[in-house]
Amino acid sequence: MNLLTVENISKAYGELVLFKGLSFGVNKDQKIAFIAKNGTGKTSILNILSGKDTPDAGQVNYRKNIRVSFLEQEPDLEPNLTVEETIFASDNEILKVIQNYERALQNPEDADAYQIAFEAMERFNAWDFETQYKQILFKLKLENLDVKVGKLSGGQKKRLALANALINRPELLILDEPTNHLDLEMIEWLEDYFAKENMTLFMVTHDRYFLERVCNEIIELEDGQLYPYKGNYSYYLEKKEARIEQEAVEHHKTKRLFKQELSWMRRQPKARTTKSKSRISDFQAIKERAGKRRKDHEIELEINMQRMGSKILELHKISKSFPDKPILDQFNYTFLKGERIGIIGKNGTGKSTFLNIITGSDQPDGGKVVVGDTIKFGYYTQKGIEIKPGQKVIEVIREFGDYIPLAKGRQISAQQLLERFLFDRKKQYDFVEKLSGGERKRLYLCTVLIQNPNFLILDEPTNDLDIVTLNVLESFLLDFPGCLIVVSHDRYFMDKIVDHLFVFRGDGVIEDFPGNYSDFRIYEDSVIIESREEKKKLSETKPEKKSWKADDTVKGLSYKEQKEYKQLEKDIRKLEFKKGEIEQEFITGDLSGDEIAELSKKLKEIIDGIETKTERWFELSMQLDG
Repeated sequence: MNLLTVENISKAYGELVLFKGLSFGVNKDQKIAFIAKNGTGKTSILNILSGKDTPDAGQVNYRKNIRVSFLEQEPDLEPNLTVEETIFASDNEILKVIQNYERALQNPEDADAYQIAFEAMERFNAWDFETQYKQILFKLKLENLDVKVGKLSGGQKKRLALANALINRPELLILDEPTNHLDLEMIEWLEDYFAKENMTLFMVTHDRYFLERVCNEIIELEDGQLYPYKGNYSYYLEKKEARIEQEAVEHHKTKRLFKQELSWMRRQPKARTTKSKSRISDFQAIKERAGKRRKDHEIELEINMQRMGSKILELHKISKSFPDKPILDQFNYTFLKGERIGIIGKNGTGKSTFLNIITGSDQPDGGKVVVGDTIKFGYYTQKGIEIKPGQKVIEVIREFGDYIPLAKGRQISAQQLLERFLFDRKKQYDFVEKLSGGERKRLYLCTVLIQNPNFLILDEPTNDLDIVTLNVLESFLLDFPGCLIVVSHDRYFMDKIVDHLFVFRGDGVIEDFPGNYSDFRIYEDSVIIESREEKKKLSETKPEKKSWKADDTVKGLSYKEQKEYKQLEKDIRKLEFKKGEIEQEFITGDLSGDEIAELSKKLKEIIDGIETKTERWFELSMQLDG
């Protein structure tokens, strides 16, 4: 079933033509990734598909009455709404039912309204939906439903927008970099979610493992042409390589034909016959094809960095904490030459703070950081580049240096470095404010590299970079002879360039794991399996009575836990109702001091009960996912 058809769309901004005459379709159950270099119009295409923008030519046709959700890179959310109000602001019918039920709980004196709301919950089977949407919010670390959107961080806003898109259960979900601002645990949960849900996807993402595990088709835009690949990322790589080889063969044949035709043309043939006219016309087409050159930029930078002494970087009993939140606790580590460390952990565990302490932009509460005399840090932060009005690309990089020295007495100029990172000579004289988000990140990388550091620190360098640029960066980092620390949620990137990991567990706990991310996942999975087997052995020694009633099972929970899980949902609903009744008494009742004290005591007991049962419900929900 066709959900979306794109016919001959074009888009340009002044003289800059992003794309022209593009056509493709999206069918039900397809999970399509759209791949293109930064600055070639990926976000513009998504904006056109979502209706936020219109093409200069061509049209986009949707199936009638189709429900579409769009996740933007920079979501536009109402700052004065709470997280819960943002969720309920959707036009989803079941969410309206849940919202009416929540209101009925707040007004228990209106028994008729409560009964209507309760029956609607039953009719729409909204109890299960409520459980699912709360689970999505829990997985995306959005448990505080009362906080105003305006007080959320950029990452929290992106996660709220993603939660909103998922909860709306659209027939077509359009996603712009969905894994940005998610930690590794969230990304892996999202992969599993898309694998289980029958949802049609059209997305732009640079996360190659996500492409591998979620997508069943890839569409690539290259040199104005669309190339579809009916498979995941591995299939795409294989077929693209075959296509490039075939193009090289055809290009060689075209060049030979061009030489023959050139010789014929030089004899100045007269276009007297139809055949001669046709041949002259064909010659022009051959000439155009022969003049094409692939623009794949392979980077092989042999940087002649400053020599490193025997002392690199030493951390002695480093401690750091924020109110009620320990980040580092007596952490010790001595860096060696050429170390390549990846840092992983949930959001908020202190990864960026750790980098700031190393580079001196933040101070530890205790302990000592000793930096070797020969060490020169290159620090790529998440803040990105500061744009000055009227500044050109080449001027930005020249502020940091005109060249970097290479091995064997060679050097590379600022212009050449920019070219290697996919800024051609024309682009170098563009104003920085005209660059896309990904192009700005690429320029920022160049400003860090041209300073010729011998200790590179990269905090989420892969965000907003296209796959072509990621390959360029990986090639550079594989040749980089200095020390390297990388914080990234890009598992493919981490697997390729790091030797071992610092795993931030939270509460000041940091583990040093000897291997890359895939090694770590294998290890973690083996520990989980081992733990489950131990529990299974224990349960087998004390067999539980089975009941024929256990046919309505919940995967991942024992029969006893299944009963508890379902009972908890009922108990929480009852307690919410009682809470609403008491709160209404406070509002409408003429209460004495003793009555107020008694009701306050009851209300506290009910709120404590809700929190305890909700916490247990979330624990069982996590087992359910496992």
